[in-house]
Amino acid sequence: MSEAKTVRIGTRGSPLALAQAHYFADRIKAAAGGGLETSIHTFTTTGDKILDKPLQDAGGKGLFTKELDRAQELGEIDLAVHSLKDVTVTLAEHLVLAAFMPREDPRDCLIGPSATIADLPQGAIVGTSSLRRKSQLLACRPDLQAVTFRGNVQTRLRKLAEGEAQATILAAAGLRRLGMIDKAAGILSIDEMLPAGGQGIIGVTLHVDAPQWLKDAVAKTDDINARLAAIAERAFLRRLDGSCRTPIAAHFWLTEEGAEMAGEVLTDEGDKRWRAEGVIEGRPTEFDAEVLGQALAEDVAAERAYDLGEAPAYGPEDEV
Repeated sequence: MSEAKTVRIGTRGSPLALAQAHYFADRIKAAAGGGLETSIHTFTTTGDKILDKPLQDAGGKGLFTKELDRAQELGEIDLAVHSLKDVTVTLAEHLVLAAFMPREDPRDCLIGPSATIADLPQGAIVGTSSLRRKSQLLACRPDLQAVTFRGNVQTRLRKLAEGEAQATILAAAGLRRLGMIDKAAGILSIDEMLPAGGQGIIGVTLHVDAPQWLKDAVAKTDDINARLAAIAERAFLRRLDGSCRTPIAAHFWLTEEGAEMAGEVLTDEGDKRWRAEGVIEGRPTEFDAEVLGQALAEDVAAERAYDLGEAPAYGPEDEV
């Protein structure tokens, strides 16, 4: 009888990150049908340490992945599990996004005295670490005051309870995975607050030179619907500098007729927004998803440039 192989899974150490890592561990063991074990290795990332400034001022998305990327390069772990919205649109050369877990609820939740943005008190202080959410809030309600709220889910809820803000916005996916969705006063519709690209999807990065048995095991965990959404949304982000320095949102979803997608870019203060929508007729392929994401990005870039009297500006293909 052959000895069971062990997959070393890297993750951040927050309760949500650990819940996602354990979810993947269970999924890969079930997919393997036996003969596979897992071990979970936690890392404190730069983004976990810098809590006194907005992400866009601290360095952007790569702050949550650099240490895990390095650990994979050094062979300290076999793969890493991430919230996909935290993963840069261009990966380190030694990594690939090898699998996407089934998408959880992609919407945002409002936590506070009311279930909708419209019903928040006049001039309410809303805590958020997301430039996208800040801009979308101000686009709906210019009277609101957005303040920086960094930290994991539990930390942000504690800050809210201590009165640092009157409300905050968190991803429904994270609350559901933590069994804390009851904390939400309301779930915001996609029309009210278009989600971040990749929100609700767990992505798994793997070394390009990983052994074939590991590539095969990870491939069995992949969800094609989540993969299509990830491809389309990340294509949109890549063409429009989809970093934490840009208020940008993208969401792709399947329909009975095919697929639909919406993407938008806003100014920091939410006083201008540029949005594009598109459809795919029939079951989309990965190529279809990529093309749609790029096409909507080009539409948004052209509309923004026309409105501002500028030449269309695309994020470089290797923008992180």
